[in-house]
Amino acid sequence: MPTWGEILKEIKESTTPSAYDNVRRKYLRRMADRTGRAVILYATAWLESRAIPPAELQIGLADVQGLMETVSNLGERELDLIVHSPGGSAEAAESLVEYLRARFDHIRVFVPVAAMSAATMVALSADELVMAQHSQLGPIDPQFIISTPEGARSAPAQAILNQFELAKRECRTPENLAAWMPILRTYAPGLLTQCADSKKLASEMVAGWLERYMLSGDEDAATKSKEIAAWFADYESFRSHGRRVGRQQARDNGVRVVDLEDDNQLQDVVLSVHHATMHTFSGTPAHKIIENHRERAWVRMGSIQQGPAVGVPLPSQPPDKPLPPNNRAERRRQRKGR
Repeated sequence: MPTWGEILKEIKESTTPSAYDNVRRKYLRRMADRTGRAVILYATAWLESRAIPPAELQIGLADVQGLMETVSNLGERELDLIVHSPGGSAEAAESLVEYLRARFDHIRVFVPVAAMSAATMVALSADELVMAQHSQLGPIDPQFIISTPEGARSAPAQAILNQFELAKRECRTPENLAAWMPILRTYAPGLLTQCADSKKLASEMVAGWLERYMLSGDEDAATKSKEIAAWFADYESFRSHGRRVGRQQARDNGVRVVDLEDDNQLQDVVLSVHHATMHTFSGTPAHKIIENHRERAWVRMGSIQQGPAVGVPLPSQPPDKPLPPNNRAERRRQRKGR
């Protein structure tokens, strides 16, 4: 298997101007040749140190357009989906899953390194989930962005509900009200209901997918699916939205996981695709790639430099052609020669 460094060497030794794309696509083709299935890569540069707006890295509804592009020239009915993502919108993840499910009869999801949060939800919608020893999933408990006087803050839905219950208890003592009022003012109307509903939605979506696909044929599929989904959504167990769920831990809680190491040749091409993709993120402005094995791709681009992007100024106007006045009365006077 080519290592991280060997893939980088292969890119640097290439004489073509599109070395990053050529190397990545070579291994995508090799994976399809190995499996006889369609292959789609969904990856973002969320582990890069450069400054990228978080929304650009998350699963969003715009990604459906990327899937439409990459599915457009595929005739296969079975799909291998490689996922490397920090997650994003659960509703967008639902749109991605339902779109792919309408197009493919069998979906196998590969997690070469990490598929977190809403990306875990996508992984759990698979007929077959393939993970390496180092791969990880994560909790699916919903997160909320709350506006505070100090700026936007992210908090788990269950933590918000727990904090409100604590506030109700402590505010029975009048002298505690002054300390709690600044916090309670950040609770927008409907926030608590949204927190409860979002938890329920995430669990129901994952449970439904598990029952229909991964656990299809199991006589206890409905019960097992609900238990798995509830465990992944349990903030009280994980205590952090970024906690690692390895393949054995997933198995221990009912998920059916195939070891990537079971097929050495398949492992080689999957990890080579991943390495080539990470080098693409490090060496180019790309920060999200949705691409198939037939070179049909949808790529989000940004600034490769650290820090905020620098705008490119428009060409200056020639000195012999002065800028027109922005005052209407002055323009009228100029037209009249005064």
